[in-house]
Amino acid sequence: MMSTRLLLLFCLTEHVFTKQLPDVDCVVVHLKYVQCFWNKLGTPQSNFTFYGWFHFEKPMTECTSYLSEKGINIGCNQPYAEKSNRFKTFYTTLKDGNNNHSQTHTLRQKVMLYPPTNLTVQMESDLNLWLYWNQTNHGCVESEIRYKINNKEWDTTKVSTGKQNHCINLPCTQCKYELQVRSRFGYSCAESLFWSNWSEPAAWGFDNSPDTDQMKSMSVWTPVLIVVGFITLILLVMMLLHHDRLRIILIPLVPKPALIPRDIEDWFQHSKGLEDRFKPNYNERACTVQEYTQISQSDSEGSVSSTSSVTTDQSYCSVLISADEPDPAPLQAPEV
Repeated sequence: MMSTRLLLLFCLTEHVFTKQLPDVDCVVVHLKYVQCFWNKLGTPQSNFTFYGWFHFEKPMTECTSYLSEKGINIGCNQPYAEKSNRFKTFYTTLKDGNNNHSQTHTLRQKVMLYPPTNLTVQMESDLNLWLYWNQTNHGCVESEIRYKINNKEWDTTKVSTGKQNHCINLPCTQCKYELQVRSRFGYSCAESLFWSNWSEPAAWGFDNSPDTDQMKSMSVWTPVLIVVGFITLILLVMMLLHHDRLRIILIPLVPKPALIPRDIEDWFQHSKGLEDRFKPNYNERACTVQEYTQISQSDSEGSVSSTSSVTTDQSYCSVLISADEPDPAPLQAPEV
């Protein structure tokens, strides 16, 4: 009775003490081979033995191409002999000593393609920006485009199945565009759950956005350059004030224009008409001006002396006489 209870207890606790093996996740990589991983919960403590095969294939064989991390096997690249088998049921078994963990996988919707290649961006004659790329099996493949302008946030859009180009209408010619593409099997070929990795970026246009590193370096050097420039300006002013020779070299004196009579004579020789205009054609006679005076007259012979004042205007002026006319006779002032 006691032995029966111990056996029953051992059977119940055997599962608890048995080391549980991790699950295996598999995908078909670019329709070339099956890739399986068992490190979803972290790197295992020991190396496991992996077996994988398709339905109706020959007996299972151990993996020949393990993927390792820090010396521990974490995955396997399992090739298949015939392409027609790649979407059939796939079986895996993970072993660790006497422990086995077997699984069944349906891989039709677990296809991961390689990223698109040969990305080309160019402006066409329709003034639109066109992106071209290459993708194998493009008849069943749909793509997704993402691009950003001047290092801002990504803008994502899908492309119809089978297309290998995309148009951005009326792009900004003063901006920088960065574009990437990724692909997967579309709905017409059993839509895959996995997108490929993003392709290498392709760039077009001008980068007008400020670089963060450049802005930081400029912000550090700007005060230093201002101080150095200010000190240089002060030293230059002091040198100009105290060194006349240096001041003359840096700021040469401009000679004053001189009027040379010889040059005027040559000028007149070349302009005879102008020289004649400078000759006077009139004579200006002097004007004699006398002030009004009071003249006292006394009668010495008469007994009655009387004083009378006579005022005379003795101002005589000449008139302008043409040079061609004879000079008139000068006027005689009346005697008093």
